[in-house]
Amino acid sequence: MERKYPTLPPRPGLQERIEFEYIRHGTLCLMANWDVAKGRVREATIGPTRTEEDFVAHVKMTVDTDSEAGWVFVVDQLDTHMSEGLVRLVASRCNIDVDLGIKGRRGILKSMRRRKEFLADASHRIRFVYTPRHCSWLNQVEIWFSILARRLLKRSSFSSLDDLRDRLIAFIRYFNSVLAKPFKWTYTGRPLQA
Repeated sequence: MERKYPTLPPRPGLQERIEFEYIRHGTLCLMANWDVAKGRVREATIGPTRTEEDFVAHVKMTVDTDSEAGWVFVVDQLDTHMSEGLVRLVASRCNIDVDLGIKGRRGILKSMRRRKEFLADASHRIRFVYTPRHCSWLNQVEIWFSILARRLLKRSSFSSLDDLRDRLIAFIRYFNSVLAKPFKWTYTGRPLQA
């Protein structure tokens, strides 16, 4: 969104005043991978949607960067993360030659639960680990998304979708070259105490 009027700078005794009216130019969807060991963003995809096809293409692009490596993707419980297309991609790339079945009828593709079990199979070279519902903070890329929101998106004004895309790409490059470092994981697994 673009602010309808310019932000008024701070003056003695007054805080900066951000215009509340805005012009909406549309939305973009950002899919990104977080390299836990290096603490940096890898293979970001920016597009108009986040459909099953978009996510499968994103995972395929990522795997193609090192097609023989083992891959572990940490994802949430979104339907597109347990899709038919994803099962077919993993089966193809891991040379798993079994009858996958028919979506909604039989086999691995029958239900979301079966697709999830197949994708999470630790014996596969490409596998998915699913965070529990309502626990996005367990996925480190979500921590990075909060950094992106605070440092780039929160107070910004974008004149177009191209402007937003360019600034997202510039922020990712800046973060990777200047700010990148592994997150220090401090959660011990104990319940929070009130």
